[in-house]
Amino acid sequence: MTATIKYDDVETGQEIPAVDYPVRRVNLVMYAGASGDFNPIHWNERFAKTVGLPDVIAHGMFTMAQAGRFVTDWVGDPGAVVDYGVRFSSMVVVPDDEQGAVITVSGVVEEKLEDNRVVVALTARSGDSRVLSRARATVRLP
Repeated sequence: MTATIKYDDVETGQEIPAVDYPVRRVNLVMYAGASGDFNPIHWNERFAKTVGLPDVIAHGMFTMAQAGRFVTDWVGDPGAVVDYGVRFSSMVVVPDDEQGAVITVSGVVEEKLEDNRVVVALTARSGDSRVLSRARATVRLP
C-alpha cells in the first residue's frame, strides 16, 4: 500500500501515473468463484466464439474493480472512496497465452471539493480500446 495522499498535496489537473494490471484466464476463474458469475464467456473460448465474441472476455465488474484498486492504492485507504461509478465501453479480451491481457489505468484529479474530497477521472484501456468511460471516483483525503 502506498503512503496516504493528503488533500493539501493534491492539485486540480494533477496526473496520477498509469498502472498496468495483468489479466490471465486464471484471474477470471478466480473472480467467477468470488462473484458467482460463471457465465462461460468468461472462461470457455469455444463458447465465447460461438456467441460472436473474439475470445474469452473479462467480467465487466472485474475490470471496474481494477480501476477501483488503482484509486484505493493511490489514496492508501480503501475507506476513503465515497463514490465510484463507471460505464463499460469495450471488452477486455483475454487470450489463452502467457501474456493474457493488460488493463492500464491512469487518472487525473478533476476537481477539489469541500470536506477534503477530490474527484478523480479515470482512464482504463486494454490494447487500443478504452474499456471504461465516465469513470469517476470521489475520495475523502486527510
